[in-house]
Amino acid sequence: MRRKDQGFTLLELLITISIIFILASIIGPLSSISAKREKEIQLRHHLRTMRLAIDTFNEDWNRDGPKLVGLLCQKNRMTCLEVSSSYGYPKTLETLLGVELSGEEATVRGTTLERYLRRIPPVPMTQSLEWGLRCYRDDPDTDSWCGDDLFDVYCDCPGTALNGTHYRDW
Repeated sequence: MRRKDQGFTLLELLITISIIFILASIIGPLSSISAKREKEIQLRHHLRTMRLAIDTFNEDWNRDGPKLVGLLCQKNRMTCLEVSSSYGYPKTLETLLGVELSGEEATVRGTTLERYLRRIPPVPMTQSLEWGLRCYRDDPDTDSWCGDDLFDVYCDCPGTALNGTHYRDW
């Protein structure tokens, strides 16, 4: 080999480095958008799961003031008055983690547990367990929770989604 054919020229090295730099500058923003999209998918899934649990609870423990409407509410009168509001919604988010049953639904030990959620999922954007809560009588855009019942949950985190909507409006 001749000495001139060994190694790379400075021009070849500069072209290779510039191509790598261009590719890295394209991949960087795409990965941050992918991470944000994944968190938004998780947020939608968590909201859907908790809202389904609230609706299922309402179906089981529904009541219209003193009138017991739901099947579990009729079978467990005392428990119904403790865990559900006058509209049949759970009093707290933690109520969805388990309600002790008595009456006809009791087991040999005396009570069984009706569970609607295994755990309270964290807010994907902040990793906290602090969800925004709404009562049955609250306005849809209110920031405060009346504390009587749990009609809806929402993400109380600031920011906008990739589609331009606010997370709290989901």
